[in-house]
Amino acid sequence: MRSRVALLVVCVALLAGALLTARKLHSQGSQDLDVRDHYTKFEYRIQMRDGVHLFTSVYAPKDTSHPYPFLMTRTPYSVAPYGLDQYRRNLESAEFQKAGYIFVFQDVRGRYMSEGKFIEMTPHIDHKTSNQQTDDSTDTYDTVEWLLKNVPNNNGNVGIVGISYPGFYTSASIIDSHPAIKAASPEAPMVDLFMGDDAYHGGAFMLAANFGFYVSFKPQAQPGPRPANFQRFDYGTPDGYQFYLKMGPLSNAEPVYFKGSNPLWDDQVDHDTYDDYWKIRDLQPHLKNIHCAVLTVGGWFDAEDLAGPFKVYSAVKQNDRGIYNGLVFGPWVHGGWAHFDGSRLGNVTFGSKTGDFFRTQILFPFFEHYLKGAPDPQLPEAYVFETGANAWHKYTSWPPANAQPRTLYLRENGGLSFDPQSASGNAGAYDEYVSDPNRPVPFVGYDTTDVPQEYMDSDQRFASTRPDVLVYQTAPLDKDVTLAGPVSPRLFVSTTGTDSDFDVKLIDVYPPDYPEAQQSTEPSQNDVGAPRTRMAGFQQLVRGEPMRGKFRHSFEKPEPFVPGKVEEVNFTMPDIYHTFLRGHRIMVQIQSSWFPLTDRNPQKFLHIPDAKPEDFQTATERVYHGQGKTSGLIVGVLQ
Repeated sequence: MRSRVALLVVCVALLAGALLTARKLHSQGSQDLDVRDHYTKFEYRIQMRDGVHLFTSVYAPKDTSHPYPFLMTRTPYSVAPYGLDQYRRNLESAEFQKAGYIFVFQDVRGRYMSEGKFIEMTPHIDHKTSNQQTDDSTDTYDTVEWLLKNVPNNNGNVGIVGISYPGFYTSASIIDSHPAIKAASPEAPMVDLFMGDDAYHGGAFMLAANFGFYVSFKPQAQPGPRPANFQRFDYGTPDGYQFYLKMGPLSNAEPVYFKGSNPLWDDQVDHDTYDDYWKIRDLQPHLKNIHCAVLTVGGWFDAEDLAGPFKVYSAVKQNDRGIYNGLVFGPWVHGGWAHFDGSRLGNVTFGSKTGDFFRTQILFPFFEHYLKGAPDPQLPEAYVFETGANAWHKYTSWPPANAQPRTLYLRENGGLSFDPQSASGNAGAYDEYVSDPNRPVPFVGYDTTDVPQEYMDSDQRFASTRPDVLVYQTAPLDKDVTLAGPVSPRLFVSTTGTDSDFDVKLIDVYPPDYPEAQQSTEPSQNDVGAPRTRMAGFQQLVRGEPMRGKFRHSFEKPEPFVPGKVEEVNFTMPDIYHTFLRGHRIMVQIQSSWFPLTDRNPQKFLHIPDAKPEDFQTATERVYHGQGKTSGLIVGVLQ
């Protein structure tokens, strides 16, 4: 998310409970390399073409025996600490620090020590008519031009890297790129906030993540460092489910908590359709005239910006020929590749230190080659990790060409199969449940006020027993089944309301004889311990996504349901690369709330940000799976 990982920025952890910490040094060896001993810090206020000055910290190697390339990160989360005598504890991962780069960190416009006005995801201007028309492409161009002329002992090459919001700035910075920019790595980049990144998924507002972010991320009246008395928002309870229920309708957030303090929050909430506010911020159409190598990175379990990396990769592939355009996806949470081992996420293990592998074998060789002329690491176009089977694979494109579309059909009696309903089946067959927005389905089975990174592969057994969740599953698989690419639900539904959400989850069910994790080697205690999570029967979330029904035909022009009328609700969830192993089952869960991950749908057609308590009503939801109305999920099966 724009909030979750500000590359190399220590203060991001203070923005909200769910935020990741800045990119940390990983190995003990990197911690032994003291930044102050090996680098000299400089601070500059670099003038842009319109006269605005951007605060920039530069760390240059003390060893001046040879020139170095620049490695730059632009961020809205502060380049702290400020002051020539105040040094960062780390600048990048161990490999980069030891190899030597001129590290550059810049506060973007209107943030912390930089002048100007901050604009959420500054819209790119394709055809500029004066120096007063600026965007992140021009600010980067002007910064690079200044650095080349004013920072000594540089080799003339520039790399750009950033995660989340800095990932957006990385992507935006290479449009009409300066010729000195030779390599860029947009990591978990925000690309289109309404269409699957951060703000809205399937037209449903991502409540907990955005509230947790915007209570802290607010406009600044004037340039300055983070206030010394900064305090986290106090929820008053560890139970976010109850906190947001007590808050009531979304409209209560402003008068009760924000109180006019954050127009950025107002923009996110008020623009609840795909209007011009969002369209001008969509970066995809503008990713052109890029002249550097691009390595886009994402994580299969990124709760915030899972869609963005695919969009950057696809847009660059379409618009910018003749450059290296690579995509890396691993089994990571938002930014997890930067500072975690990557050997597990919660209860799910991946068989190796995937984060270490990425940092040492992919990212570092990429920049060394393009910025220093080191040997070509021969990276493939797509370097992706297969979850379930726990293996890295190289492909010439993504999705793999040998992924064939097939449909997983919802069947009678909670069945799920690649075989459609028989011709003799009941043409009007359906399953139904009552959805009550005042008793919504939680998105995790434990108390939390933020969006835990673990939720993306969390055990779903807590939800499968609820009466307002439909469950479909295959028989135990007699062979491995590998799915690669997007997952596209095709549902036939009806509702007694005039609007409803249809949240779909694809789940890997572990067999009942699945071996338990190794027991703790700690000495046994005399007291009774807490129960452990049993992996036998574990229901691992592989992919889940909401879909607000009123957007079934258009995200720009929502339409109400006619109560009782059967309609199609079709949408596409982000890609996966997962093997359901022999003996496991494939499960699908369908529900109409996912709280407080998403805001509650009143199940009444209206402008939800203006909904009142009395607007929230129960509705009976039906999902059909008979002849002529065969609901299912279209998936890519690897042959």
